[in-house]
Amino acid sequence: MNSYKFLPLLGRILIGAPFLLSGFSKLAAYAATVGYISAMGLPAPSLAYIVAVVIEVGGGLLLLSGFRVRFASLVLAVFAIATAVFFHHNFADQNQMIHFLKNVMMAGGLLQITYFGAGAFSVDARFKAPALLKTVASAS
Repeated sequence: MNSYKFLPLLGRILIGAPFLLSGFSKLAAYAATVGYISAMGLPAPSLAYIVAVVIEVGGGLLLLSGFRVRFASLVLAVFAIATAVFFHHNFADQNQMIHFLKNVMMAGGLLQITYFGAGAFSVDARFKAPALLKTVASAS
C-alpha cells in the first residue's frame, strides 16, 4: 500500500487545478461573469463573483498544497453542488445536463477528500507527523 501513497496527491491535483484555473479565468472576465450570474437571477452578482473567485482560487490552492484540505474540500463540494443547481439546471440542454453531472461527480470526489484527508504528500501530513510522534513518545 505504501507504493500508492502518491495517489491522494494526484487526486488533489486533478480536482484542485480545474478550480484554480476556473477562478483565474473569472478574474480575467469580470463583466462576463457578473453578467452571467445576473442572467441566472441570483442576487448581488458582484458579491457572488467575489465569493466564487475566493472559493475557486483559494480552495484550489489549498487542495494543491494539501493545507486545510478537509475544510477546503467540503467548501468546494458545497460550491460544486450549488453551482450545479443554480447554473446547470436546464436538463433539456444536454450540455447543461453534462455540466450538472460533472459538478455532482466533483462533489463526490471532494467529499472523499473531506473524509480521508490530504494524504502523505501534503502540508497537513507534515504538520500532523510531529504531533503524532510526540503522542507516541509520551505514551511510552
